Amino acid sequence: MVKSRVVWTVGIICMVGASAGGQSAQTASSPTFEVATVKPNKSDDLRQFIARQPGGRVAVTNMPLRGLITFAYQLASFQLTGGPSWIASDRFDMVAKLEGNPEFPAPGAGPDPIQLALRTLMADRFKLQVHRETREMDIYALVMVKPGVPGPALKPSTTDCAARIKAGPRAGAPPPPIPASGVVPCNIMGGPGMIRFGGFPLSLLTTMLGQSGRMVFDRTGLTGNWEFELHFAAEQRGQPPPGVDVPAPDPDAPSLFTALQEQLGLKLESTKGPVDVLVIDSVEHPTQD
Repeated sequence: MVKSRVVWTVGIICMVGASAGGQSAQTASSPTFEVATVKPNKSDDLRQFIARQPGGRVAVTNMPLRGLITFAYQLASFQLTGGPSWIASDRFDMVAKLEGNPEFPAPGAGPDPIQLALRTLMADRFKLQVHRETREMDIYALVMVKPGVPGPALKPSTTDCAARIKAGPRAGAPPPPIPASGVVPCNIMGGPGMIRFGGFPLSLLTTMLGQSGRMVFDRTGLTGNWEFELHFAAEQRGQPPPGVDVPAPDPDAPSLFTALQEQLGLKLESTKGPVDVLVIDSVEHPTQD
């Protein structure tokens, strides 16, 4: 059964299914960080962030190495195996700036320069060595309930998010206003019992549905960009960060399976298929700055 959960990580959009390379280091032409600091975080704060900033900068707060690896290699948690227990328990802060001014790909078109540079940084500072395998696993196929007929909440989007992302954020520019629908263009937001999806291919929805513990493949046949707001029964795991109020769950809310069918006209079908898995061969605590 697919269960929702509260996700406190902010600012991360991982695009599962792109080639991760599975190497300990990138090629000579791969993006690198011009400067980077890595420090342990010993706080009791549960909030975790990976935030892209103007000028090719990235700020990481309170993230375990396991989370950094899945982000950098565009993986769901179940696609990463091996490694000592501390990669999930020890947390780190990082501030880094990319070298030069590399272009960012369109959403879903592969890893961006920050993700590639982070792979190199982990190989250098954490001595991370990995390799890739393909394993036959249980998966879900995301398909349409009625072929060619989207549900009432699933709408085509005319926003060119690829162009917006390529242009990048403007330093000092105010954030765009939130539309009355609550769906911010070129933004994906997940929370307890809710997914807001603003102007991306449905292949990116499969990443969020990976909370099910299985790889999800887009087999809807729908092309182009889409937007929607999906509501379903939430399941909270663990305690929220201090000062964060979480509303009581709606006892009448539908399950994620039902919500997908009724609101988006989509469903998850259980099947088997090949899944890329990244195996950690070796890793060490980071070198001091």
